[in-house]
Amino acid sequence: MIENALLKQLLEAGAHFGHHTSYWHPKAKKYIFTQRNSIHIIDLEQTVATLEKACAFAQDLAARGQSILLVGTKKQAQQTIEEEAVRCGMNYVNQRWLGGMLTNFAVIQARIDYLVRLENRKDKGELDRLPKKERVKIEKQISHLNTQMGGFKEMTTLPGALFIADPIKDKIAFTEAKKLGIPVIAISDTNCNPDGIDYPIPANDDAVKAIKLICSKIADAIVKGKTEAFSAEAGAAKPGAKAEREESVEILGSYTFEPEKPGKSEAAKESQGRIGSP
Repeated sequence: MIENALLKQLLEAGAHFGHHTSYWHPKAKKYIFTQRNSIHIIDLEQTVATLEKACAFAQDLAARGQSILLVGTKKQAQQTIEEEAVRCGMNYVNQRWLGGMLTNFAVIQARIDYLVRLENRKDKGELDRLPKKERVKIEKQISHLNTQMGGFKEMTTLPGALFIADPIKDKIAFTEAKKLGIPVIAISDTNCNPDGIDYPIPANDDAVKAIKLICSKIADAIVKGKTEAFSAEAGAAKPGAKAEREESVEILGSYTFEPEKPGKSEAAKESQGRIGSP
């Protein structure tokens, strides 16, 4: 059953507008509903279905404690990618994609470590003791490195998946993910080949509102998955506490005493009286 509310939101965001009919990929034909004024119109019913599938995957991944790297370096996606990644607690790339970021992860990690060391020096006030020229140089370096790597400087392992706003614009990120076998969720416009994408979402990748809507749905799914993981951990702790309580009761139960029967007590007193009598 198609979710009418989501369909309406996508329609209002302009997610159904594809590219000019002369600028399209033949393999995107299965997602095209019709054409109007030489513009391809995307079938939003398929968009809803594929978006729900992608959200289910993202939720499951987050519930298993894995991360999703959000990527969107095109102007229309930069702000949205940063906002939604921060909201759902994931790493992101919204500036230039650094070549080898995934395939040469060790080198990128070394650069991140260098940035962290510089920031630690600044926080401790060590830069204040340096000459002004040298201090300004290091501060500019910190700013430059943060622009490049600030969105993913806390990423210590390879992500479980990538969400890409435009796989053509960020084709290097897409290629690296495919080379390492990392699943890719991506917005697939009519000029894009959806076959290589694990979870394609046919939609307009140039409209800011459409990008924001789809990104927010993915972020919502991640938040929901994290909440599920937290609830599962909390639930796992409860049986242990229950077992402890049961064990305590069991131990106490082994030290319970039964009151003496009145008949037995009186008989004992009588026998003592007879023994003690002359």
